[in-house]
Amino acid sequence: MTTSTPPRILLAGGGSAGHVSPLLATAAQISRRAPGAEVLILGTPDGLEADLVPAAGYELLTIEKVPFPRRPDSAALRFPLRFAGTLREVRSILRDREIDVVAGFGGYVCPPAYLAAFSARSPVVVHEANRRPGLANRLGSRRAAAVLTAFDASSLPGARRIGMPMRDGIAHLDRGARRREALAGFGLDPARPVLLATGGSLGAQRMNAAVAEAAESFTEAGAQILHVTGRGKAEGLRSHPGYCVVEYVSAMEDAYAAADLALTRSGAGTVCELTAVGLPAVLVPLPIGNGEQALNGQDVVAAGGALMVADADLDATYLRTQVLPLLQDPARRESMADAARTFGISDAAEVMADIVTGVARRGRPDRGDQPTTVAP
Repeated sequence: MTTSTPPRILLAGGGSAGHVSPLLATAAQISRRAPGAEVLILGTPDGLEADLVPAAGYELLTIEKVPFPRRPDSAALRFPLRFAGTLREVRSILRDREIDVVAGFGGYVCPPAYLAAFSARSPVVVHEANRRPGLANRLGSRRAAAVLTAFDASSLPGARRIGMPMRDGIAHLDRGARRREALAGFGLDPARPVLLATGGSLGAQRMNAAVAEAAESFTEAGAQILHVTGRGKAEGLRSHPGYCVVEYVSAMEDAYAAADLALTRSGAGTVCELTAVGLPAVLVPLPIGNGEQALNGQDVVAAGGALMVADADLDATYLRTQVLPLLQDPARRESMADAARTFGISDAAEVMADIVTGVARRGRPDRGDQPTTVAP
């Protein structure tokens, strides 16, 4: 490919918001910074990408989700044939669409995307969102042109921290400038501090119950709560003055702008967004999986930008005795906000886009053993 030819880029990832959101943020920046670039998205037909990618205006190419087997069973017996089929599909995509670079964000579609790219001698760029990398990105990083991460201390070889690609509305949010408008949208009082409580789009049962139980104590003390319960999780909860209950917020920048303190899970995307906008937080790691949520929040807690509490220890008493006093302490919150900002990175999507398009423009390597590398 010559430098004058617009790059043809395949972004692979999907399943969860943790993969789809940074993928789409990167796609938007590629389109902005490399006009004419052809950006295709590889996902599955049943993940979040099935709705979000077309809505963002990008072409979605889908393959079957083929999880690596965890135990010897009938699925493990079928795996080799099914995986070989997805690998052939991706190879065809790379050949037919003349893809110049594959950039992966994790998820089931990435292993066949990486392997197909390696066999086609196409360069690969990997972005890992979590402190503890997933299997797909461990595979892709072995021969990647660039390995990029949201957090430091990654075990991936040659990893370079660039932060988490995120939407412009969040990455470059001026909370102070947007605060009054955001508060008005939720019907909250600009003279009273606001706790944003959210367990994400799916909600968090223990958090929801604890926040609802403690809400009256907060409002009686002159504080307010913006409670984002998760879709279908607001049953039995009703808004009243100082306590705003919503199931979902489509523009989280409004919630961040309205808040003085956040009570949230510590998914990679959430931690990176909170630090990018400088919002102090009490992090409640999801108590399942491989412990990556606790790892994701460690550095921010160590820097003084957040507190962390185990899910099992989160109850109404903790909210009344630990979270409410913090919400009522502006000096402490400002100190935490400053610490969070030192950890946050707001231009990851731009940096990721430049690296991906740069790798594409350098063209495919002459030999398949070692792709072109990108200097940190």
